[in-house]
Amino acid sequence: MTPTAQAAVASTTAEGDAPEKTAPEPLPADRFLDRELSWLAFNQRVLELADDDDLPILDRAKFLAIFASNLDEFFMVRVAGLKRRIATGIAVRAASGYTPREVLENIWERTYELQREQARLFNDVVMPDLEAQGIELLRWDELTPAEKAETELFFDAKVFPVLTPLAVDPSHPFPYISGLSLNLAVVVRNPVTGTELFARVKVPPLLPRFAEVGPARFVPLEDIIAAHLHTLFPGMEIQQTHNFRVTRNEDVEVEEDDAENLLKALERELMRRRFGPPVRLEVEESIDPHVLELLIDELGVNESEVFRLPGPLDLTGLWTLYALDRDKLKQRKFVPKTSRQLAEVETASAPDVLAVIRERDVLLHHPYDSFSTSVQLFLEQAARDPQVLAIKQTLYRTSGDSPIVDALINAAQAGKQVLALVEIKARFDEQNNIEWARKLEEAGVHVVYGLVGLKTHSKLSMVVRDDGDQLRRYCHIGTGNYHPKTARLYEDLGLLTCDPAVGEDVSNLFNVLSGYSMNTDYSRFLVAPHSVRTGLVERIEREIENAAQGLPAGVRFKCNSIVDEGIIDALYRASMAGVPVDIWVRGICAVQPGVPGLSENIRVISVLGRFLEHSRVYTFENGGNQEAWIGSADLMHRNLDRRVETLVRLVDPEQIADLQSLFSFAFDPETSAWDLGSDGTWTRRLVDAEGNHLRDYQESLIEIKRKHGFAP
Repeated sequence: MTPTAQAAVASTTAEGDAPEKTAPEPLPADRFLDRELSWLAFNQRVLELADDDDLPILDRAKFLAIFASNLDEFFMVRVAGLKRRIATGIAVRAASGYTPREVLENIWERTYELQREQARLFNDVVMPDLEAQGIELLRWDELTPAEKAETELFFDAKVFPVLTPLAVDPSHPFPYISGLSLNLAVVVRNPVTGTELFARVKVPPLLPRFAEVGPARFVPLEDIIAAHLHTLFPGMEIQQTHNFRVTRNEDVEVEEDDAENLLKALERELMRRRFGPPVRLEVEESIDPHVLELLIDELGVNESEVFRLPGPLDLTGLWTLYALDRDKLKQRKFVPKTSRQLAEVETASAPDVLAVIRERDVLLHHPYDSFSTSVQLFLEQAARDPQVLAIKQTLYRTSGDSPIVDALINAAQAGKQVLALVEIKARFDEQNNIEWARKLEEAGVHVVYGLVGLKTHSKLSMVVRDDGDQLRRYCHIGTGNYHPKTARLYEDLGLLTCDPAVGEDVSNLFNVLSGYSMNTDYSRFLVAPHSVRTGLVERIEREIENAAQGLPAGVRFKCNSIVDEGIIDALYRASMAGVPVDIWVRGICAVQPGVPGLSENIRVISVLGRFLEHSRVYTFENGGNQEAWIGSADLMHRNLDRRVETLVRLVDPEQIADLQSLFSFAFDPETSAWDLGSDGTWTRRLVDAEGNHLRDYQESLIEIKRKHGFAP
């Protein structure tokens, strides 16, 4: 073992003496990649999917829309947070070594490059391919006379009544520009006085972003409005029209002092969100300099926050095209199947979920295993079952017409005791969750909002049933939200079990969340903020000790993001001790793999595709007795310190082997993925040395699971 490796493990003294710990060798100061720049690298990977000519053209358009909406949220939250820190003088360097100002400048530069690349892909690649398939996105001048005439009828009937032109002059102050709204900056001239005046027209957000003017022929709504401005400003001469879009700070912070009435405090904060300061101004590159100067002055943005782009702006509207009924231009439809383990015990029409759970633990893998015929059915059957006495449930995000919420309401109305922990601080779902909380309360459900200062991010359900011989607790612990719609798009894991140890853990945690319990001791759980970080670090250190003793050692993590310095440093020390470390991350990664003397034994990959890889899995070789945990916690400060997160330990060797097979399949050189280099650069691995296409992880898994069940 090298001196570097020796410094990372426990040394032993003379035979028979107790082992001593050597002081860990200091790690390099520049060992972390920057969090924000890593996120931009993730969104670049999304953009690369739009440039993948192996994908059907409507899927490529879809990834352009996803890239755009991802970037909107990044500016609304992350960039807004950086600006707030700079404004308040909190200029603490990030773990990467950058100051907030340096990070912000890097973001502006990199974002501009990415948005220009997005525009190039749209105009030069995706649009021509769409046109070749008979789908056209036209500008106003490209419409036929008949289409223009038809569009005038549409404008008069559907658009004109909701438009509100707002003048800017001494008696009309510059109007408030709402976040993410698309707007027309209009310059008109009074033919009598010769005076030029400025006005703003908002593109109605509830109308289709791209209006269909013929079969699969679309035109941007702003083009239609611009062509009919004379109806808004009769008697005036239209001199100029320019499209622009503003992104605002839309993060929400609720002071802990308001926790006694969290619902009302959050509603007040949501009202303030609408008026957050601008963080980005997007304009078409043809904009007149004087009009741009006016927008910059009135909005209070600086030149760095202005993004001059080829039109059209706001490509999130491409979802309109993706919604077309053109299956041949999309990836083959995927219909989830009922889990084979559940399908083995069926009633006349559906699996008897509770009966299966009484027999054995069930590990679900969504969306390959249907959410509706497993987790949703579990709660619906429990709500109808006369032997069920109580249901307890966490709700972080759910759909607008949620069958999960309906099941809880039905259970309460049937006289069962129902507890719902609704996290009303779930970002951008706050208003929805407030409405669901009130609906649940009105139905007789006991609704609580969690702990002061912490978001409850755990994904837990518990059903208490009188089975005659005993009261038994049936539990579900998942990695994803109880959201039937996203469950068809997100890859997640879930454990269904009535193991008494898990039932005790779930009961104890719900008592913490709904009452005054101070319990922090669990049997098969790690629970943040008390024990997830320490529990994972202890297990990493155990792998270091196993490596020193010549025992099987290895760490495999799958998560959405990894930025926590304590866990990353533990992984670095494991690598230095010769422990193989595999990290499978979807989004942000602050780990630098492959650095000599630091992380030579660390590999990092990312998989993106038709499903959003969302599950969190943490496995350890453990001297040959493999250990695996799944749950809600990513490896970020907010997850480990400011959220209630849950990881559950799997005990079935077959289930642990199934998870290990997923890692092996994803890391196999024959599987396509992105590899992370030590400099933070991601490289897509698409073909082998002979130029043959590598297998697509998710598409291959669809076929494998259809034929063989869980494991590849």
